[in-house]
Amino acid sequence: MFAIFKKELSSFFTAPVGYLVMVAFLALSGLFLWVFKGPFNLFDYGFADLSPFFLMAPWVFLLLIPALSMKSFAEERKLGTLELLLSKPLPLPALVFGKFLGVFVLAALAILPTLFYVYTISDLGTTPGNLDTGLVWGSYAGLLLLMAVYTAVGLFASSLTENQIAAFLLAILLCFVLYYGFESLATLFESGSLSLLVAGTGMKAHYENISQGILDSRDLVYFLSLTAFFGYLTALRINRLRK
Repeated sequence: MFAIFKKELSSFFTAPVGYLVMVAFLALSGLFLWVFKGPFNLFDYGFADLSPFFLMAPWVFLLLIPALSMKSFAEERKLGTLELLLSKPLPLPALVFGKFLGVFVLAALAILPTLFYVYTISDLGTTPGNLDTGLVWGSYAGLLLLMAVYTAVGLFASSLTENQIAAFLLAILLCFVLYYGFESLATLFESGSLSLLVAGTGMKAHYENISQGILDSRDLVYFLSLTAFFGYLTALRINRLRK
């Protein structure tokens, strides 16, 4: 598994894609938070916290993580190297998890420089240092869990086709439905309780719960289960290709 993880991660940095994704995320988040006027601008927001960043980040990663994961299995299938991987004495779950870690770690590295935002916002407050760190770390935990699901979905989409663009578009669609689709669907119901139930099924509701600084076990189980489910679907698909 470690060999797959190392190969996957190094492939991003031996080509421009890894650097481009990291730069793209930092550039987009920086421009929307500090330069462009709008709902995500921290100066217009009027409060010394990072809520706009954590509202924006899921939408940015909705594009970036599928861009990272689209080649994971699609490229292997197109080049004919997947058969070589499957012929090695490597358990299928280890193969899937190794590729998962490669994409997830790169995406996680992209958010490391944003810790500078925490320091900056802490200094911008009326009282320097008066920042709700529990809320900040809870939001980072929620973002990492969300990224894990995006990564698992991206790998599953990549396992379905040899076409990287098709895998990219399918992953975006699935991630969008899982993140925002249930909240949109909830607006179709007149019953308030039913509407809340449907909206609470989506990732957005669970992500917002964790972003309040309280790590509820139900939210944790939700994200981990969804990640494991798509990982399992990916393994099933690859196993079918092996046959």
